[in-house]
Amino acid sequence: METGNLSIHSENILPIIKKWLYSDMDIFARELVSNGADAITKLKKLTDMGDANIPADENYSIKVWVDKENKQLIFEDNGIGMTADEIREYINQIAFSGANAFVEKYNEKTDVANDIIGHFGLGFYSAFMVSDKVRIDSLSYKEGATAARWECEGGIEYSMSDSDRSTRGTTITLFVSESGEEFLEVYKLRAILTKYCGFVPIPIYIDEVKAAEESDIVDEKPDGEEGAEAPEAPKPINETSPLWLKPASECTDEEYKAFYHKVFTDFNEPLFWIHLNMDYPFRLKGILYFPKMKHDLEYIEGQVKLFNNQVFVADNIKEVIPEYLLLLKGVMDCPDLPLNVSRSFLQNDSTVKKMSGYISRKVADKLNGLFKKDREAYNGYWDDIAPFIKYGCIKERELYDKIKNSVLYKTTDNKHQTLEEFTTENVVAPAPPVEGEAAPPAKKTVYYVTNEQLQSQYIQMFKEQGLAAVLLTTNLDTPFVNYLETYEPDVKFTRIDSDITEALKDDTTTEDQPEGLESRFREILANDKLKVSVEQLKSADISSVMLLSEQSRRMQEMSKMFGGGAMMPEMFAEELTLVLNRNHSLVKTLIEIAPNPNRKDDITLIAHHLFDLAMLSHKPLPTEQMTNFIKRSNQILEMAAGKKD
Repeated sequence: METGNLSIHSENILPIIKKWLYSDMDIFARELVSNGADAITKLKKLTDMGDANIPADENYSIKVWVDKENKQLIFEDNGIGMTADEIREYINQIAFSGANAFVEKYNEKTDVANDIIGHFGLGFYSAFMVSDKVRIDSLSYKEGATAARWECEGGIEYSMSDSDRSTRGTTITLFVSESGEEFLEVYKLRAILTKYCGFVPIPIYIDEVKAAEESDIVDEKPDGEEGAEAPEAPKPINETSPLWLKPASECTDEEYKAFYHKVFTDFNEPLFWIHLNMDYPFRLKGILYFPKMKHDLEYIEGQVKLFNNQVFVADNIKEVIPEYLLLLKGVMDCPDLPLNVSRSFLQNDSTVKKMSGYISRKVADKLNGLFKKDREAYNGYWDDIAPFIKYGCIKERELYDKIKNSVLYKTTDNKHQTLEEFTTENVVAPAPPVEGEAAPPAKKTVYYVTNEQLQSQYIQMFKEQGLAAVLLTTNLDTPFVNYLETYEPDVKFTRIDSDITEALKDDTTTEDQPEGLESRFREILANDKLKVSVEQLKSADISSVMLLSEQSRRMQEMSKMFGGGAMMPEMFAEELTLVLNRNHSLVKTLIEIAPNPNRKDDITLIAHHLFDLAMLSHKPLPTEQMTNFIKRSNQILEMAAGKKD
């Protein structure tokens, strides 16, 4: 058996880092600022432990300079600094993590690991993504330390010498390459730093190095002159204490809303929010906002920003955030996330899964709490939050089990009710089984509407009998209904135009079906599959309705969902039933004249018209059929007015 050490050709390392380590070139700014923040955090920890003698009122900061004329970017901090030996140890050993070394050395004395950002030892090398040459000037906090300089042009060779730096901390100078010149624009670099480092706990300042002749010009008035004003102090580009770090009990509604507007540039008010705060078994803080909806689900674009120790990592990382919550807006700070070296992706491990489960439980608790404590407000939120909840119930059975008693259904009488409330108030018996077939198991039937305009006459019939249906009008509702029937086996959802419930029929009279009427309609309409039924409906205002069985409709929808696939189209042809209302004058006339062979033209006219009237409440008529309907309507009006025989 042969053993040995892997051989790494160092001359190949930096080109690999430069091209492949990070997904976006602008990451270099985040990494260098993060290193500066770590350097200051380390010094603060040493000061707290008494191992460093730094004044309590020390002003820590990270400064970024853009020298466009000399094509340089300069990142400067007043943190712990490095000696020449530490530079050799931390910088010359690629992937050696100074953060890890510091944590291992001092973790017993303080909880330093909670505040250190970098742990991989590769962040510094991102500087070579935009630079031909990188220079480090550093002076350690240690007494008697000598400032050191390190320079490298992206290969395996480097040089070290004394530096003229006279203050504690580190300056990293990037000699920007041609491919990185876009970052010499102050506005662009400011936008990058605001995106990635907008909440870093150390103040960050950015400015442009002016040409010498410009910097000598001072535009101010002499001391004592009336109107003289002191120059404004520079302002940091970041907010060092973001709202998510504060306890929820100390945050006001105004602060939550202001933070939402600032981070997401959304001028609409959020509906409500959830403040996340967990320390064990992992650390997680954040705020999730339920935004006010503008469109249907397919147009929703959420944005949950993921941070690691206040440094932005990425948007909408599905491994941490339950998929249905990616529709929300919010921020989450997770210092314990197992990030890979580029801090842009996550490894799937038990911690990540626990985080996802925790977030889902917090959302369920918030919704249930709102439902119980402020039902009126919850009802008002429902139309906007329904897509989130329905999608979540489809994706996670566990979520549905937690919040099923808080899931609402908007009804045709403008109420918001739970499934139990609705089925208790609207006891609707389905149509009896077909003769000769076994009766299905007893279930609570929930009638629903998918298009209030098309199905208006069915809704009206329900209203006349004091009944309502639920509104399921979005693309998401079809799969939602299917899942609900799986979760609730004693409930059956049926579209309002699928059958005529017994509650809509007048059972005071029992008359036989007119003989030959069905075959007559099939002949006139040239439709040998059409079913025709004559019923005595309680409403005398409706002449005819069209029914499509729920099973037939769902099979058609499934076929469309899969693009037809290998299924034969004829398997899912519409099984339509034309129901004629014996209680309507036009149907009465038809039944009366049907046996008369001399009224064939009138029978044909009425049959076509009753069919089209029923179809109008089922779906829009094709162009030619609609044209004929209008022409026929005018003809009937003329006959009624006595202008035509």
